[in-house]
Amino acid sequence: MVVQEAQLIARAVNGDAEAFGAIVDLYMATIYKVAFRMTGDRDDAMEISQTVFVKVYERLGTYDPAYRFFSWIYRIAVNESLNFIKRRRRLAPLDGFDLQAPSNPEGEYSRAESGELIQEALLRVKPDFRIVLILKHFHDLSYREIAAFLSIPEKTVKSRLYTGRQLLKDILVKRGYER
Repeated sequence: MVVQEAQLIARAVNGDAEAFGAIVDLYMATIYKVAFRMTGDRDDAMEISQTVFVKVYERLGTYDPAYRFFSWIYRIAVNESLNFIKRRRRLAPLDGFDLQAPSNPEGEYSRAESGELIQEALLRVKPDFRIVLILKHFHDLSYREIAAFLSIPEKTVKSRLYTGRQLLKDILVKRGYER
């Protein structure tokens, strides 16, 4: 896969639109998921994903193959998500959340309700803590990987993860979520 990825990147750098399309296909779901986890909104996540791939296309020539392509593109996605959140916060303050769960069959309802409650609680956690929680628990990165990815000390990762977990737990307990 790494060799195929390297070939796709090389072809895309040389203007091969089909190769770039394959890169988009390869990473779209991952980029969308991180954007959705950061914003909690499908339309915003799609907008961020599209912006990410525009930036990837524009900056593909600056990618250093000495590093993992996944890390490079993921970093762009995280930065775009954080920038989007900052812009949105300036434009419209967050008021509250509508916790109305959709009507689902009974067997799926509890699982869906829990997932929505956790996602909404995650959105209430400040972005600095949220991104560490997402990288650790949804992408299973190590402390060292998160530290390198965010360009912060490993101690800061551990501290933010601890605080983020506490904040998330407090929000979930207040909402009546029991595991």
